[in-house]
Amino acid sequence: MKRINIYTMVLGLAIAALTLTACSDEWDDHYATGNNVEGMLNTSLWDAIQKDGNLSNFASVVKATGYDKSLASSQVFTVFAPTNDCFSAEEAQALIQAYNAEKGKVNDENNTTIKEFIQNHIALFNHSVSASKNDSIVMMNGKHAVLTSSTIGNSRLLTTNQHYSNGVLFTVGNQMEFFPNVFEYIRKNPELDSLRSFFYNSRFYRSEFQPYLSVPGGIVDGRTVYLDSVFRQENDLFTFTKANLNSEDSTYLMVAPTNKIWRELLEEYTPYFNYEDNVKDRDSLVYTNPRLAIVQGTTFSRTFNSDAELNDSACSTSCYRNYNQRRSWWGADSLHYYEYYSPLAPNGVMHGTTNVECSNGTMMIADQWNFDKKETFFQVRIIEAERGNAIRELSKARNTSTQKEEETITPLIRYVTTDNAFYNQVSNHAFVEFYPLVDTRNHHVTFNITNVLSNIGYDIYLVTAPALANDSNANEQQRLPTVLRCALSYHDQSGKTVENELQSSVTTNPDVVDAILLAENFKFPVASYGLNEEEPQVTLQVETRVTPTQYRNRTHTRTMRIDCIVLKPHVE
Repeated sequence: MKRINIYTMVLGLAIAALTLTACSDEWDDHYATGNNVEGMLNTSLWDAIQKDGNLSNFASVVKATGYDKSLASSQVFTVFAPTNDCFSAEEAQALIQAYNAEKGKVNDENNTTIKEFIQNHIALFNHSVSASKNDSIVMMNGKHAVLTSSTIGNSRLLTTNQHYSNGVLFTVGNQMEFFPNVFEYIRKNPELDSLRSFFYNSRFYRSEFQPYLSVPGGIVDGRTVYLDSVFRQENDLFTFTKANLNSEDSTYLMVAPTNKIWRELLEEYTPYFNYEDNVKDRDSLVYTNPRLAIVQGTTFSRTFNSDAELNDSACSTSCYRNYNQRRSWWGADSLHYYEYYSPLAPNGVMHGTTNVECSNGTMMIADQWNFDKKETFFQVRIIEAERGNAIRELSKARNTSTQKEEETITPLIRYVTTDNAFYNQVSNHAFVEFYPLVDTRNHHVTFNITNVLSNIGYDIYLVTAPALANDSNANEQQRLPTVLRCALSYHDQSGKTVENELQSSVTTNPDVVDAILLAENFKFPVASYGLNEEEPQVTLQVETRVTPTQYRNRTHTRTMRIDCIVLKPHVE
């Protein structure tokens, strides 16, 4: 039988037991089978439950779900059993029917009856009460509950500390309330069915067997057979959104789109993630990325978003709060994607939501969407010329002496010092000077451009740097302009390369950081967003077009100084 145990608690307590040897007696009392407990009955929990006529309804659900085998085993549990006075035969039958309806369709740990009823009334190991202290315990479904001398959570204890060979039995006067966390609530609200189908999709959400936490029962045919198999829930979307929404030890806010909003956003966003026909796993990318574009930036850790802080701004789990990280990931420390100002104000990302409290935070249900895609996934792309993977190729010519193809220019990284007037103007405080090795010809450099979206407008800029940015004493000859031709190369739907000349002849402004507009509202037919490309499908070739007369008269140079390439979302 598959079921999920509280593996983190087991590991933590096991470590504590090994390091705090002075507490070993207390550990044994709490987690051993209880053979030395005074008044212990030499029978199992299951025997006790099935023989108690006032627990017959609870027993019927335990048996129907297969948990009678666990409660009869050597593994140690504490059971909080609701009596027939508060748990009727009709309610028991309804839970059994619900269990059977889901059986085989979902994993046992996601079966509603098991997770919300059975595991909500059972904890691992021995737990007893006393009048002198309260105890916070973890139920098998991961829910935290406070155990006092008279209550467990919101339920009244009727009988306490009944010790049996494999644990402790309590009876309670009302069923223990199941309080869903944010992740679990997604399943429970029909208005969030679209969100649920994404987060609970088997391509992301799965159970992984934990052999080191499971109970081995022997070797059969050379393989270990387990009496109790422990599984851990894994969800890749928690990694993508940087929010473990299933954790009971964290607190989150999540803005969740209703089905209507989800459908509208999906219709709008899907064309932005149109990949060429021969891209590996194309169907998976077309399915996943538009949906990720909706949910990334919608979860907020309360660690960084107190009530007071939300009056000013909200930092989602997808944002980078560190300026160096922003520069590394997005190209500039001034960019602040997935961070939103005045989230509670009219038109703010959290304004107008219907809020539902969960065990680990708040679900904020939105039937209007105030997230701007230019603050989330539709980002400025900055390709720094000095980055190691930015340059694809340099122009070459045949050396008449060696008969070998040799590069005609050499790239030299130039850094802008803090005392230079251009320090805060040159992107990332560095640029590349492409110095000619051959005087008699023009030269070109080809840059890789990655992570572009399809069918969405970009304004494309080439940013050049002045010689003065590296040398404040640069002479007149070093400060000459150059003439450039710029051509964009990209793929069509079939993967065929398309060439597009953006500028045939443009003269640089030599003494300023010059942002040259190459194309306005340009739309790529296919996306490369999220692809790990050895040879990016989008490139920009920059070529000098200085005439022999211009070069001979020393009015222009064939040296290029390139700061970066910028693809900026177009604004009408």
